[in-house]
Amino acid sequence: MKAEVGIIGGSGLYDMVDLTDRQQVALETPFGDPSAPYVLATLRGRRVAFLARHGEGHRILPSELTFRANIVGFKLLGVERILSASAVGSLKEAYKPRDLVVPDQFYDRTKQRISTFFGRGIAAHIAFAHPVCPVLSQIGYDAAVAAGMTAHKGGTYVCMEGPQFSTLAESNLYRSWGFDVIGMTNLQEAKLAREAEICYATLALVTDYDCWHPDHDSVTVEMIIANLVANAAHAQQVIANAVSRIPTDRTCGCGSALSAAIITRPEAIPADVREELAPIIGKYGK
Repeated sequence: MKAEVGIIGGSGLYDMVDLTDRQQVALETPFGDPSAPYVLATLRGRRVAFLARHGEGHRILPSELTFRANIVGFKLLGVERILSASAVGSLKEAYKPRDLVVPDQFYDRTKQRISTFFGRGIAAHIAFAHPVCPVLSQIGYDAAVAAGMTAHKGGTYVCMEGPQFSTLAESNLYRSWGFDVIGMTNLQEAKLAREAEICYATLALVTDYDCWHPDHDSVTVEMIIANLVANAAHAQQVIANAVSRIPTDRTCGCGSALSAAIITRPEAIPADVREELAPIIGKYGK
């Protein structure tokens, strides 16, 4: 029950039709249950693990997501790279609905979320200046271009708490700061993936302009759903293209992100915490 690549499906992407040799795996973790059972399968000749971020039937709010369980579940399955597909709002005219953005920065506007595996007797501080894997992000961008999508490389993803969308004042403020897209889920995934030494990249699929846009009030639920459906179809093709392009060996620094990050002396780490974090810190705990 091992996989090379993890795929997180966001709003609208609850499954992938190209997955073969499927096997559902329900995992229990010290951080609660993941959002849904993982689907272990083959995609373009590679073993992958697919997770529906919001659960079966889209039941889980962004603030309710068990981010730690989702990421450590991938770690337990042997995943070294995660491609995360997410619906986002656009903060710039240039990023149109049904475009794809591969951001390279995040800005945190969340308030209620646990964003680290550490604490409870173990302190660690990872470098996070560059929060996504540059190699995997480039692969995602190239795969989107090859799929014929209008794709944009780079930019800042504002991660808001939700579940409400922005006020007009907030939306205009984010635009004045030069941010690019806005969503509710990806920052915690990126932080935890880095702590777990897993490469992470976001495929941000634009469904609408945020409320700053003068045409915002004319956007209907039906229009947004249509964009979600179209984006889901595009995302499946992009992800499949990306998986086929991923090299076997990692040349980035994501796989050693904890090498100088753990501050606590090994003998001072509580035994129960050491056991819980064994999939993540095991190679550094001696």
